[in-house]
Amino acid sequence: MIRIQHLTKSYEDTTVLNIAEMDIPKGQVFGLVGNNGAGKTTLFSLLLDLIQATEGTVSIDQVDVSTSEDWKTNTAAFLDDSFLIGYLTPEEYFYFIGDLRNVSKQEVDELLAGYADFFNDEILNKNKYIRDLSKGNQKKVGVVATFIGAPELLILDEPFANLDPTTQIRLKELLTEKGKDPNTTILISSHDIQHVTEVCERIAVLEKGEIVKDLQTTAKTLKELEAFFTK
Repeated sequence: MIRIQHLTKSYEDTTVLNIAEMDIPKGQVFGLVGNNGAGKTTLFSLLLDLIQATEGTVSIDQVDVSTSEDWKTNTAAFLDDSFLIGYLTPEEYFYFIGDLRNVSKQEVDELLAGYADFFNDEILNKNKYIRDLSKGNQKKVGVVATFIGAPELLILDEPFANLDPTTQIRLKELLTEKGKDPNTTILISSHDIQHVTEVCERIAVLEKGEIVKDLQTTAKTLKELEAFFTK
């Protein structure tokens, strides 16, 4: 379980995130939506201990992420292309991630074979460095890399951005399937409320750094979110 308590992040006199308390139980597919500058990436960066909180704590399975690295073995994330290694080919990058997670090359190859439709013959065996791929194909590499080693926690920031409609649909199918595992927790942020509504069982709305809505997804959720963002 993820527990957030009295979490704030400020830069000089500006507070960009302020969450009093929030729990995300194990096995939940959790969506985070909000406009640009709402604090979505800041929250995910704090969850991953990429930046230091001004106040408060984030804990994963009762481990404070800022004081221990024990949580990292079961966590995978892709926030942006800075998580990639541009001078590697996709295959080299996947093997590198596999090595970090004690997954053999053979096991990585077997896993990648299952994503042939998602890759659409644009990723593997192309003799291209990651830096030379399109933004959409870089996104595919980053997202699939998080699946290596079957981590219990996946954190994906704007996973649908820069993907064509066919790939977006395939990604939603992949995330929906992974979300069926009661031991896998998935956190997704997106500008696209429709994608998040289709994939996530719970959705929080972040506005000016604060959670202003926290919804269990129902047939009415999309219209409720549309009404909120068009008010």
